[in-house]
Amino acid sequence: MRFAIDIAPLGELADPPTIVRLARMAEESGWDGISIWDSLGVSMGTAAAEPFVALAGVAAATERLRLILSVAALPRRRPQLVAQAAGTLDRLSGGRLVLGVGAGGDPADFEAFGEPTEAATHVARLDESVALVDALLRGETVSHDGPAFVIRDVAVGPRPIQQPRPPIWFGARRPGGLRRAAAWDGWIAIAVADDGSGMTISPDDLRPLVERVHAERVGLGRSGEAFDVAIFGLSGPDQRWSPAEYGAAGATWWLESLSGMRGSPDDLAILVRAGPPR
Repeated sequence: MRFAIDIAPLGELADPPTIVRLARMAEESGWDGISIWDSLGVSMGTAAAEPFVALAGVAAATERLRLILSVAALPRRRPQLVAQAAGTLDRLSGGRLVLGVGAGGDPADFEAFGEPTEAATHVARLDESVALVDALLRGETVSHDGPAFVIRDVAVGPRPIQQPRPPIWFGARRPGGLRRAAAWDGWIAIAVADDGSGMTISPDDLRPLVERVHAERVGLGRSGEAFDVAIFGLSGPDQRWSPAEYGAAGATWWLESLSGMRGSPDDLAILVRAGPPR
């Protein structure tokens, strides 16, 4: 299993230099990656850092960390701009990007800007958009006509270093989302309670979900290809299950959740400097 710090870039953690400082500490302390949310912070009544820009700052300040966007809310982003940003970030980082995608779990980030809030609409836009992002990152010339997005016989760049494109991980928690995740390069499991108090999926709960995804991949003829399972987690002596137990259940990445609910940036720095919970 590999380990990343996962930053909720809200409030005090919306400050880009703070994110970069924590990333440098993570690299020095043996972490394998850094993960950042995609949020506007509307429902929390606070500011949020733009994740592509924040990860660009991290890319310039580090050499080794995997840069994980977990996850880009594709229904409120234009696929051509996501592909352009992802290709740029992958080149800037020397090929370290993991592009997580999802439907967007915060209705306020849509409603405040007059965008649809229905989950079914978000899922449909997600499915349409991720296919377009995939094709554009591969350097294909794309023509597409709706229902949500239109592309008129164009390619966008720059091309990413990773070929055929950076890994795409799918953030999901429901059966339909697991089926969608199986078609891509990884699944991000939402496993931390909304109040940050603990884990909502036990290792015993995770194991059959991982088995279900891998069974779907067999049906897709992709069982021999690499596939990651990342889980948002909380480690520490007061937690019921260890990261190792989740690794035994099939997780390949542990994303240690760092948010304002766990303390100030200085408090979180202490957790980062302690190194990954191997």
